[in-house]
Amino acid sequence: MAATKEYRLLCLENPLLDIQAFGDQALLDKYGLKANDAILAEEKHLPIYEDLLNNYDAKLIAGGAAQNTARGAQYILAPNSVVYLGGAGDDKYAAILRDAVKQVGLRVEYRVDPKIPTGRCGVVITGHNRSMVTELGAANHYDLEHLKRPDIWALVENAEAYYVGGYHFTVCPPAIQELAKQAAEKNKPFILSLSAPFIPQFFKEPLDASAPYWDYVIGNEGEAAAYSESHGLGLTDVKEIAKALANLPKINTQRKRVAIITQGTEPTVVAIQGEDEVKEYPVHELAKELINDTNGAGDAFAGGFCAGIVDGHSLEESVNMGQWLARLSIQELGPS
Repeated sequence: MAATKEYRLLCLENPLLDIQAFGDQALLDKYGLKANDAILAEEKHLPIYEDLLNNYDAKLIAGGAAQNTARGAQYILAPNSVVYLGGAGDDKYAAILRDAVKQVGLRVEYRVDPKIPTGRCGVVITGHNRSMVTELGAANHYDLEHLKRPDIWALVENAEAYYVGGYHFTVCPPAIQELAKQAAEKNKPFILSLSAPFIPQFFKEPLDASAPYWDYVIGNEGEAAAYSESHGLGLTDVKEIAKALANLPKINTQRKRVAIITQGTEPTVVAIQGEDEVKEYPVHELAKELINDTNGAGDAFAGGFCAGIVDGHSLEESVNMGQWLARLSIQELGPS
């Protein structure tokens, strides 16, 4: 059997160092945070990182949604299957990130900014909820120039599938568009995650510009609802929203678009372009006492799903692989 080609999956987004700790309502109130949310840090939030490190026994974990997904996919695929792009600083946090991803066999090609610190994400865990506050730092300075650098573009051309995390719409939409166009031209799967409700709400324009290129779009019920609302669809039923996403105009007609909406412990909803039936895949049950932390469950689902698609599995098998990896992830602390 011939050796599997290396770096078949290429992922793009914002590498962050997760500073993760168990907190309480008082801590959430102190920084004006909701128990289950993902936001970009404002001035008032900035002291939280040192607060977590100094007062809450915080764990440092390699994070950033798509970097979690890339690690998850690499966990399943053959060695040297996944490469990840994003922006990082030249500091101790970047060194921790590089060390963490090296341990799991993920190749990273960061755009290094010597003047700006590596991005951080404060994660406050309360019960099964997590509140995430992100300061993008150097991740916010990723640019098209890095993607187009000959050595990086060679990785793009070599890859067989692309995964983009929606948080990157806040950083460098032109890089997303370049990957999307490459996917359509070469008939390679382009997989996009909506990532957070604020992406369809506040980054609607770049999101919509990329939509005709989506072969697979992944979101959870909250992101689906935010998409429906921000696009005036007037839909609240998850199946109907999935159908609307699947049937948006599409550039590469060689592939039918697939919309996948996860709903925590409720069934995963899958709609296929041009098909009336919306499928539901029940989630593998897990006893409540085995759930340690839901942070990164969606990233893990995307990792398993991407691994399935890259390895040529059926849609059903790929969804199953996503659910399997998510189930594994929520039994660990952080997106591990």
